[in-house]
Amino acid sequence: MSTVEIDGPKPRKPVRLRPGVVIVALQWLVLLVLPAVVPGTYGIALMAAAAAGVVLLLWWLFLSRVPWLDRLGAVVLMVAAVIVTKRIVHPSISNAGMGMLIFIYSIPLMSLALVASAAATRRFAARPRRASMAAAIALACAALALVRTGGISGEGGLDVHWRWTPTPEDRLLAETPALPSTLAPAPRPVAAAEVPAAPASAPSAETGAKPAATGVASTGPAAEEKAAEVKWPGFRGPGRDGVVRGARIGTDWAASPPVELWRRQVGPGWSSFAVSGDVFYTQEQRGDDEVVTCYSLATGQPVWSHRDAARFWESNGGAGPRGTPAVSNGRVYTLGATGILNALDAATGAVAWSRNAATDTGAKSPGWGFAASPLVIDDVVVVAASGRLAAYDAATGAPRWYGPEGGAGYSSPHLVTIDGVRQILLLRGSRTTSVSPADGALLWEHTGDPTVSILQPALTADGDVLVATGASMGGGGIHRLAVDREPGGWTVAERWASRGLKPYFNDFVVHEGHAFGFDGSILSCIDLADGERKWKGGRYGHGQMLLLPDQDALLVLSEEGELALVGAAADQHKELARFKAIEGKTWNHPVLVGDVVLVRNAEEMAAFRLPRATADGDSASPSSRLPVD
Repeated sequence: MSTVEIDGPKPRKPVRLRPGVVIVALQWLVLLVLPAVVPGTYGIALMAAAAAGVVLLLWWLFLSRVPWLDRLGAVVLMVAAVIVTKRIVHPSISNAGMGMLIFIYSIPLMSLALVASAAATRRFAARPRRASMAAAIALACAALALVRTGGISGEGGLDVHWRWTPTPEDRLLAETPALPSTLAPAPRPVAAAEVPAAPASAPSAETGAKPAATGVASTGPAAEEKAAEVKWPGFRGPGRDGVVRGARIGTDWAASPPVELWRRQVGPGWSSFAVSGDVFYTQEQRGDDEVVTCYSLATGQPVWSHRDAARFWESNGGAGPRGTPAVSNGRVYTLGATGILNALDAATGAVAWSRNAATDTGAKSPGWGFAASPLVIDDVVVVAASGRLAAYDAATGAPRWYGPEGGAGYSSPHLVTIDGVRQILLLRGSRTTSVSPADGALLWEHTGDPTVSILQPALTADGDVLVATGASMGGGGIHRLAVDREPGGWTVAERWASRGLKPYFNDFVVHEGHAFGFDGSILSCIDLADGERKWKGGRYGHGQMLLLPDQDALLVLSEEGELALVGAAADQHKELARFKAIEGKTWNHPVLVGDVVLVRNAEEMAAFRLPRATADGDSASPSSRLPVD
């Protein structure tokens, strides 16, 4: 008797889930745990999570044993879902990371949705299994649509909030009274067609001669008195180098802690302060207006404000101006994030003149906005519009000269003297450029590797130039340039390049033959003789710092809003004191006037009186009263 075998459908092999579960578990473990355990690795964790997503895709397509229709359908559905989601999420999500972060963050969410639905529905029939998978993918996209961010941290981490919660700026506008106004409306910025030509007979850059004054902002004893009142003229102090001379701060903050003088909400922006007499100036955003504000140093109460109908916003840094006011001869000069350049009366806020540096130079707004701070030199005010210098008559606003075209960046003009010649340095992309303050004529230029120019240059004791390079997601290192004036002109040569100190958007300082700054989120010290790292230690996020050379100390404002006093010594990192000052992400430069420190971020600002160091090295308890001395 013979038997007949009847062919039928072979049973489907079970889904091979274990590799997918392991991949997703490792993906989320790296994403959540690595940055918490090892600060400064958030970007690495994101890239690792993305790489895990690629591995998961290979498993899904070739090793999962899922029916081919499900495999291909899931991939198509995930791609379509992300494209649709980008159109409905909050702008802070869709534009984050130049529009790329939504795709990167979608990878772990989609990976989790895919593996979870495959595990939960592996015994389902085809139709409900596919419907459940589609629902899981939609749910992952909905998670992105329900949130917004307050920008990113220096490491690239997102500050996530529910989409419907008010921002600090929303709360500020709802809870605080309107700022006092200026005494006169602002004139409209002058269009490019109305810009007069630069002076035809500019003096020689080599002689250092200055053009004849066409009207100084103020003259006579009154101007001298106002100039004498200036305690902190603008961005990073008198030399734009973050150096505070004559300050000695007590180190025992447990026994003599800093005393809070006042605290108040402030509009978003990454401006620092200029201080003159008993007031200070800063820039902020208030709704649809970009605002220059004058506050009382003693109380923090507003004195006057000037508004321009302009709003700059981008998802990484948020809204508001990036530059810091400059105060000189009774006037305040400001450059807004959209290019508006104002000259205001320091006492009243009345407008002396207003222009648009972007229009004047033809510069396009860079991704993070116009971030440079004005520099006042004699009777001109100099600004950088995305890598191109422009100089204006300080009294009238008439253009004096424009610098070389080309390049881009966020660095501010920097006045230095090299080999007895005053010159303005500007970092603009791959170029380090020096021009004459008299007429903007090019003195010398050094071209290096492509970079994002954010920081200020610095000088060594013997006149070499230190330049920090960087990329869109971090610092690249420090280069030391030897600049010499020869009979045939200027020569520039690179002495060394070091990755022992890699500041990103956090300026560094120079002291006793060494440079101190942020290597990512960790402080670092390098020897200026050869660029070798001496030490690395102390985690302060992507903060800012001041140098107290008389005390061999650094006053650090961390990204988390903590004030710390750190030794500026080459042998080791030593933190002397630490104090929580303000809440929120803090990228703004602090200011120290006497023993009063001003700090701010995009949410609040405050003033503290620090303890002074006594003759025997102890800390004298600070008073809660001004004046500043």
